[in-house]
Amino acid sequence: MVPLGDPKMECKVKLEVFEGPLDLLLHLIKKNKIDIHDIPISVITEQYLEYLNLMRSLNLDLASDYLVMAATLVHIKSMMLLPKRAPFDEEGSDHQEEGDPREELVRRLLEYEKYRRAAQALSQAHILGRDVFHRPPIEAEEGGEEKDFPMEEASVFALADAFCRLLKSRQIEETFLEVDMERVSLADRIRELSEILSGRKGGLLFEELFPLGASRRELVVTFLALLEMVRLRMVRVLQAVPFGPIRVISV
Repeated sequence: MVPLGDPKMECKVKLEVFEGPLDLLLHLIKKNKIDIHDIPISVITEQYLEYLNLMRSLNLDLASDYLVMAATLVHIKSMMLLPKRAPFDEEGSDHQEEGDPREELVRRLLEYEKYRRAAQALSQAHILGRDVFHRPPIEAEEGGEEKDFPMEEASVFALADAFCRLLKSRQIEETFLEVDMERVSLADRIRELSEILSGRKGGLLFEELFPLGASRRELVVTFLALLEMVRLRMVRVLQAVPFGPIRVISV
């Protein structure tokens, strides 16, 4: 038996082709409904490091920027734990008021979000109204009407959230695998997912792509295959509301 992370079994996907560390921080801020001007750095740092651990466990290649940001968050956290100096020392000379250690990070996040929104607006301007997706109508309650909401692109971090929930809901704690087990390659799984999705005009919910009774390794390979399909623009992953159900649609 060998550990899941054995080099012979690795399937690697480069995460930097999707999004960067600032995208991850903005995702965490929105997920926790945090005021960007008053970030609880301890909470955000802990969750950020959890994401990095998840990425490593899935054999995702981390860009160095992710590690630099991790070090930055830990440094800010340590600075905030230090006692603040008194405005006057024992001899009566005053000190300049120390700034908030989070100030530079908040400035970077606000600036990045501003340019990201501008880039999104520009990229969508020439195709406005063309690439509009709608999820299947929701069955109406008694006396009500069917509802239909437009869906927007889900981020890779939204996919990671959904995958974590999937693993927890199925209570999969498998750590070791048999060496002689039948292996499914990433390319094979991509072909299988393509065939499954090709016959579904409305796509499938994220959870429906992961067969019940599958091993942890099979689930991981499926998730990596889905990430690669997103990168290659073979599929689109859509949400009607942030952090809501994710639908995968073949392009």
